[in-house]
Amino acid sequence: MRRLMVLNCVGLTPSMIGEHTPHLRGLAERGFSRPLQTVLPAVTCSVQASMLTGLMPSEHGIVANGWYFRDLSEVMFWKQSNHLIQGEKVYQTAQREFGETHRTAKMFWWYNMYADTEWSVTPRPSYPADGRKLPDLYSEPPELRDMLQQQLGKFPLFNFWGPTADIRSTRWIAEASCDVWKRVQPALMLVYLPHLDYNLQRLGPEDPAVQQDIRDLDEQAGRLIQLAAETGAEVLVVSEYGISQVSRPIHLNRHLREAGLLRVRREPLGWETLDCGASQAFAVADHQVAHVYLGRGSDRGQVRKLLQSVPGVERVLEGAELQEAGLAHERSGDLVCVSERDAWFTYYFWLDDAVAPDYARTVDIHRKPGYDPAELLVNPQLQFPKLRVASRLARKLLGFRYYMDVIGLQAEVVRGSHGRLPDAEHLETDGPILLCSDRGVERDAFHACDVRDLILQLQRG
Repeated sequence: MRRLMVLNCVGLTPSMIGEHTPHLRGLAERGFSRPLQTVLPAVTCSVQASMLTGLMPSEHGIVANGWYFRDLSEVMFWKQSNHLIQGEKVYQTAQREFGETHRTAKMFWWYNMYADTEWSVTPRPSYPADGRKLPDLYSEPPELRDMLQQQLGKFPLFNFWGPTADIRSTRWIAEASCDVWKRVQPALMLVYLPHLDYNLQRLGPEDPAVQQDIRDLDEQAGRLIQLAAETGAEVLVVSEYGISQVSRPIHLNRHLREAGLLRVRREPLGWETLDCGASQAFAVADHQVAHVYLGRGSDRGQVRKLLQSVPGVERVLEGAELQEAGLAHERSGDLVCVSERDAWFTYYFWLDDAVAPDYARTVDIHRKPGYDPAELLVNPQLQFPKLRVASRLARKLLGFRYYMDVIGLQAEVVRGSHGRLPDAEHLETDGPILLCSDRGVERDAFHACDVRDLILQLQRG
């Protein structure tokens, strides 16, 4: 059995491999690289689940980063229990095949909690009753969290997501992964390096500033690639999706509301919240894919016709179309919308910003009934935004409750998105990529669902 390190460099594409990526380019030259076809939706949770199980979303059930839990009448995003993935994961198969000598470290890959791995680390903030959010981690074994943070400092949660997300979180993950690799010597280590996700969504892939992000990501990946080489291990680098330049946010829920299909609740302090259980139709937006759920008695044909008429909607899938796309699952929407390449879906359901819910202007990934990339940017309409942030942080440091209302409601500021399958003409340049240190497993084409068996093949030698 050979040791293997799998690096998930989110947002990495074939066109990025070059002078700015000496470590990744060197890996490709020693081994090989190929464009990687992905699954619909091409979003983190769905793609990672397909890579680890070899199954499509219709089989493993991770139909998006979040979905509508029909029995609770609630939308939930970014849940972490590994039990949500249906199907056998690669590390379960490997342990059955190789025996107890096969041990896995899962470093920041999603659905990390309660996975059948010997070691795991994932972000898990602490939420005191006074409303604060404190940076923290969840680990298995529990003492691993304390050991890593004692050695490396507190995990920089606010550099992992939000307006201050930057290389510091990826650097911490790389350093922690190096430590775990050397300390416990796992047979398989899965490492998630998120850095490219940030400015590719903030600025778009066409912005020259992204070149520095590519260099920074390569530096951190390079540390792990070098460590693997020094310890005689193989390396597999994958990415989940490529990010395309966008300019058109699509507010599906506003269209559904104006048609009388979506219902909101007016809260006591004046703002509105989405009332999923009372709605005839509403959309759970996730980048360039949106699941549309229908209430009892809804006219499916009417809703589909409305969605198809919305500018920027490329396709509306249902029934056999969902089956063909590998997305027919009980968790999926009754209809699934896919945007055009330069567009993406917001979760916005209010018609007047004055009654937008209080969480809309904050980083609040668990309460928003959809994905919100605007959380990566400070509201451009704020005067003295740094002073505003500083005053909120001062309250936090003093132990007071605080309201970090620094996120804007102007979706047009977002310049990059993903989720739809890459067009054939863009796959070899702007789609996801696979790089491998072992030419012995090279073949013409790879799909995200092939990654599971490729991991096993590399470990068998």
